[in-house]
Amino acid sequence: PIKGTRPRGTTPAEDAAHAADLLASPKDRAENLMIVDLLRNDLGRTCRIGTVQVPELFSLESYPNVHHLVSSVTGELAADKDALDLIAGSFPGGSITGAPKIRAMQIIDELEPTRRGLYCGSLLYLDVRGEMDSSIAIRSLLVKDGQVCCWGGGGIVADSDWQAEYQESITKVKVLLDTLQNL
Repeated sequence: PIKGTRPRGTTPAEDAAHAADLLASPKDRAENLMIVDLLRNDLGRTCRIGTVQVPELFSLESYPNVHHLVSSVTGELAADKDALDLIAGSFPGGSITGAPKIRAMQIIDELEPTRRGLYCGSLLYLDVRGEMDSSIAIRSLLVKDGQVCCWGGGGIVADSDWQAEYQESITKVKVLLDTLQNL
């Protein structure tokens, strides 16, 4: 999961400060850990007992516009399970629903006035050997009827500040908006 974001700094010192702030943030670590725990539970439905692992927890990944707090959850499929069982047991992705998953989806349905469409949906392929790869469509552009749309969002936990969450959403899509401006 990718949970926790800071903008890149305009100077090396500011950039390093943003990265350090993200790595030390109790709020962002709690948000990330919430989804790690949810994914461990989801994978536990289809993986061999004892194989679900967290090889990476709270790592920093830096991109041109943002720093992200990233973790990794892995597991080995049980002998009687396949890629479709994995999808069925973990869909939709916890990174976009939050936890507890069912109640979070109910709240999203109650509060959001329109369907998300492509945003936060999943793109995947499954080949005849059972190999699969999937991705949640977050930083994506949708072109329809001459309009280009993009979306951004963030996770909410008990100590979230709505203004900071809003700014995080803008920071995430800024690279898309800047690219479109330069076309």
